[in-house]
Amino acid sequence: MQLKELTTIEEMLTQIETIHFLYPKMTIEKYKEYLSLMLPHNYKQLAVFENDVCVGITGFWKGVKLWSGPYLEIDNFVVHPEYRKKGIGKLMTDYIDAKAKELGSTMIVLDAYVENFTAHKFYYNQGFVPRGYHFLKIINPEQLSS
Repeated sequence: MQLKELTTIEEMLTQIETIHFLYPKMTIEKYKEYLSLMLPHNYKQLAVFENDVCVGITGFWKGVKLWSGPYLEIDNFVVHPEYRKKGIGKLMTDYIDAKAKELGSTMIVLDAYVENFTAHKFYYNQGFVPRGYHFLKIINPEQLSS
């Protein structure tokens, strides 16, 4: 397995098939638009390849909040269905752990849908714990990816 940081829109766009496992209706146009808004805010992706096939991908970005100081956020953690339970997710979280330490982050944060119990179990096993609730108020449902 090869891990690679993706830092350009072009590199990220070529992995849209893997993104489709999480967001099947994501168009290339919408993906490109959102990436162009995210990249100026420290957004990168980590991709895992077996040969030339992307078998896992996650976004991540560094931020700062008053309560936590600098943190690293995992965004859209996806493992190809045929490669689940084969250590791909662990490879990615280990890489993100090392990246967070390298960047001087105080913590790693992420969101997981409340009904995604498989993800909850995985994240607990990786040392993550719930800290609070992530509240949202949907203003424009047409723009949602899921």
